[in-house]
Amino acid sequence: MKDCKLVFYSGGQLSKNQHIHKELVRLVGNKKKITMTYVPFCHDNHKIFFARAIKRYAKFGVTDFHCLPVDIHVGPAKIKKLVKSDIIYLAGGNTYYFLKYLRKSKVFHSLRDYVKNGGVLGGLSAGGIIMSPHIELAGYPSFDHHADENEVGLKRKGGLNLVNFEFYPHYTSSPRLDKALKDYSLQSKYPIIACHDGSGVVVEGKNRQILGEFKIFHRGQKI
Repeated sequence: MKDCKLVFYSGGQLSKNQHIHKELVRLVGNKKKITMTYVPFCHDNHKIFFARAIKRYAKFGVTDFHCLPVDIHVGPAKIKKLVKSDIIYLAGGNTYYFLKYLRKSKVFHSLRDYVKNGGVLGGLSAGGIIMSPHIELAGYPSFDHHADENEVGLKRKGGLNLVNFEFYPHYTSSPRLDKALKDYSLQSKYPIIACHDGSGVVVEGKNRQILGEFKIFHRGQKI
């Protein structure tokens, strides 16, 4: 999407993520007050993770925080408030469950308009996968302990389709995983950016910057 401002996080609450946090806030521009809405993948225990997000991003200049779980009632007023945020942060969790309720709550389509209108969108792990063309990598390969189970029976697996690459978080190099990703890349028309925890991707319009350790899988090759 033209002129979008996106940040993909692999994960791991590590000091290595600080340079990615800085980029997320930088994309907002110069503002005295910066509002972030934290969107957890589900409402269970979300207050704990929301409190951590407040502590984390207050250090980088975010002044106002809101939280919007999408698997409990989300009305038009809440969505209207959501899209007024300077930053929307899609948290990690089960990608299938998250996508189901982003759609059901009607937040999904609002996010595309939000990005189109200049909003800054960040996504951690599952959140980042949802920002890509589709979420097929969420459960792939099945032997990986980070792979999500489609417990909600989700059939519509299209993502927000904001970028022309697939995102693979929590990557750790191993012959078995590398072979699986090479095989997958032969069937995908998109390159796969596989990020180690503590790494991420910053997209600013046509510019793409990958921070930290990563590999790219494309057309059967590991680059």
